[in-house]
Amino acid sequence: MSDIEAGAMKIIEIMGVSPVGFEDAVNQAVSKAAESINGITGVEVVSQAADVKDGTVSRYLVRVKLTFVVR
Repeated sequence: MSDIEAGAMKIIEIMGVSPVGFEDAVNQAVSKAAESINGITGVEVVSQAADVKDGTVSRYLVRVKLTFVVR
């Protein structure tokens, strides 16, 4: 996950949302979090879900854990 030898890592859980797909929802979560969190080193997809409207998937949702170095 990281190339640090010693120290501390923090893990937070957030949700990514996309009308395009699960992979885009993960990318949305990471890129949005990176606006306020420096040094994200890993992402773990915890769960995936989707909203359905009129018989088709309208929104993709992913719950992810992000890891970053505590400075």
